[in-house]
Amino acid sequence: AVPWGGTSLFQKVAQAALPPFTVLLARVVLAAAALGVTLVATGHRLPAPGRAWLAFATMATLNNVIPFSLILWGQTRIASGLAAILNACVPLFTAVLAHFLTPDERLTPRRVAGVLLGLAGVVWMIGPSSLRGLGADVLAHLAVLAAGISYAFAGIYGRRFAGTSPLVTATGQVTATAVLTLPLALAV
Repeated sequence: AVPWGGTSLFQKVAQAALPPFTVLLARVVLAAAALGVTLVATGHRLPAPGRAWLAFATMATLNNVIPFSLILWGQTRIASGLAAILNACVPLFTAVLAHFLTPDERLTPRRVAGVLLGLAGVVWMIGPSSLRGLGADVLAHLAVLAAGISYAFAGIYGRRFAGTSPLVTATGQVTATAVLTLPLALAV
């Protein structure tokens, strides 16, 4: 909970000294290394190059490269608490997109109420005062919301990994993210 929940704060602190794509690269390289060690220790293996790696790269783009980049950029302009609240819209976006993109995830009033209640809970936990910056930098807000939409697409796309070890999927995805992010970090 601490590493995941504190991500927005840690990213904001790291960005005081490093460019956003460098922060992103450091984050995913550490994750890929930890997952790689776990993968080897548990006797799992990554698939050979091929279609699986194209799927990992697509998932990495939707679930990591796009949203991490947009959130990191957005956090250069808005407070981390507000970024966390805006990012908490992901379940709402996922529910709406899944309604239109999947045959078995219909949007019901109960689901909408549940998602809105969860979003209200996030605002309450982080603190309603975090909403004070809302509207000040619309482009940064839209970037963080777009990150949430990308996460929603990733959640739907990720259904194709059913039957694959979650450890293999996570390791492949984060490794692909590191490879895709390296040129971005070097360019800045």
